Amino acid sequence: MELSELRLSKIHLSQLECPLEDLPGHIEKQLSRLEKSIRTGMRVGVAVGSRGINNIALIAKTAVDCLKRYGADPFIFPAMGSHGGATAEGQRAVLASYGVDAERMGVPVLSNMDVVPIGSTGGHPDIPAFMDINAWQSDGVLVINRVKPHTDFHGPHESGIVKMLTVGLGKDRQAVLVHQYGVTGLRDEIPRVSRKVIESGKILGALAILEDGYDNTSDIVLAVGSEEIFEVDRQLLTRSRASMARLPFGRIDVLVVDCMGKNFSGTGLDPNVIGRFCLRGQPDTEPDCGRIVTLDLSDESHGNAIGIGLSDVVTRRLTEKIDWQATNMNVVTSGFLERGFLPMVCDTDRQSVEIALKTCGVHTPDTIRFARIKNTLELNELWLSPALVTEIPEGLNLGETAPTQPLSFDEKGRIAAF
Repeated sequence: MELSELRLSKIHLSQLECPLEDLPGHIEKQLSRLEKSIRTGMRVGVAVGSRGINNIALIAKTAVDCLKRYGADPFIFPAMGSHGGATAEGQRAVLASYGVDAERMGVPVLSNMDVVPIGSTGGHPDIPAFMDINAWQSDGVLVINRVKPHTDFHGPHESGIVKMLTVGLGKDRQAVLVHQYGVTGLRDEIPRVSRKVIESGKILGALAILEDGYDNTSDIVLAVGSEEIFEVDRQLLTRSRASMARLPFGRIDVLVVDCMGKNFSGTGLDPNVIGRFCLRGQPDTEPDCGRIVTLDLSDESHGNAIGIGLSDVVTRRLTEKIDWQATNMNVVTSGFLERGFLPMVCDTDRQSVEIALKTCGVHTPDTIRFARIKNTLELNELWLSPALVTEIPEGLNLGETAPTQPLSFDEKGRIAAF
């Protein structure tokens, strides 16, 4: 079918929304459990990662202010594996882009890629464990991270506080070691390395963040001690999986994503949303997307376009924003080279969508399953073709469906604002 025949309706979908009230007060209540373990003048490192976590600046500032009141001398350090181009300044810049810098936090931000060996997991494989040198030289560490399904693997511990103890605190060196074992290594070896990190005695606790389907902070739980850290991580992962935003369809012929980026997903496009993982030996899930078109790369990604290989067609304006050194560093560290493969590149948004329509099979305006989304994090608004509108599960659609209209572009072939 031709692009001129395509008609779409803007739809509002409901997700599970349960924002946490009085966020600072809730954090202070959780951290009060640490007050008795803080000594006057104690240097406490606060680990903050590279994920686009809502309210991360407020959460980090509240945490350091609490530690100060307890008599500690806190500092912040990046805990993000190879992100930020695997450089100290790059990782400092990532934190600053989220509002986490020395001026706004009122404490130093110490960024260093050097690590200290702290033992090994034992058994087979015997994996060395490492810790950020600033964390190791501190009197204790508070880890802050969101818990959610991972973009590479599924297991009892995915993207959360257990993973951050390994890949975050161990920097690029630890990330490379763990990723060398592939998907099963991530699932099985991250918890083993995390236990060695906890056994070091440096971990005071972990603030585990839960977000709802609208990206609101819905809960924050402090976990103290090895077993509590692992249990909280498991429980919040289950809750996150139940509430995460999804595309509620089994099949999409063409999916257009306005923007990919590290602030939306660790892989730019969240495989849990698009159903495509690009991992050899790992099956894809729903939705089954025939063609994926990605139009832009977020500024917050700092040129890191890991996950570009999940698309079939991209625009030249996206590729012109790519920092290939930062992208390749992240891709190589992950071990999943396919996610860094360059798709077909088109000069304009219009050309990109036209090629996807021409290569997605034989369809009519009534049968094409076409969807357009802002990104893989914000899914409460989307444009759908009539065939997909009829497939929306009962109870998800909010209000009346808007009249269908053509997909519009400006004179330069750029898609109209969402």
